[in-house]
Amino acid sequence: MTDLFESVHGKRIAARKITGRVRGLYIASGQDFVTQQVDHLQCDHGGIIGDYHYGMTRKAGGREPWYERGTPIRNDRQLSLISVEELEKIAATMGLDAIRPEWIGANIVVEGIADFTLLPAGTVLFFDGGLTLKLNGLNAPCKIVGTSIAQHIGVQNEAVVALSFVKAAKYLRGQTGWVERAGDVTAFDKIAVRMPEQICYAPDWSA
Repeated sequence: MTDLFESVHGKRIAARKITGRVRGLYIASGQDFVTQQVDHLQCDHGGIIGDYHYGMTRKAGGREPWYERGTPIRNDRQLSLISVEELEKIAATMGLDAIRPEWIGANIVVEGIADFTLLPAGTVLFFDGGLTLKLNGLNAPCKIVGTSIAQHIGVQNEAVVALSFVKAAKYLRGQTGWVERAGDVTAFDKIAVRMPEQICYAPDWSA
């Protein structure tokens, strides 16, 4: 049955459970996306209480060209998550000793989850404190965040560093997500990860 399904519809990957851990927590309590490290985050269905990105809706931007810019849409980007392993890879590729999670607006840094950025959309993260997050899929790197890195390391040519980040962080930038169940998260909490069944959408476009 599986072979027949895959020959007709494409590759099927069964649902799977893995685990990880929270490495660090951060909140954007100011007027932009740059975050500050904290020991604890309290979340409700609008996201992180007190965070810059908090809200049930957000304004459409360049990621949603099918809407007029500024159109209110569901806030599916309440939190930004990245893995410590992938952040280290980005820094190494850019020739930097380190990139601080705060500089790129991370809210939750995870560890022990291989290829975190490539987890499929719809993956659910369960935290010890009761918080449940649903992931959207990979977060595309942008020059705005690259410019933030350049400003924090104090280089003259910010544009070069910004472009370097976009290239180095491709498929490594982490994920965005939204709160499915309100709750808290504390540094070093365990994370139970539930990936949905994946079926590669591979229609016969020549038909």
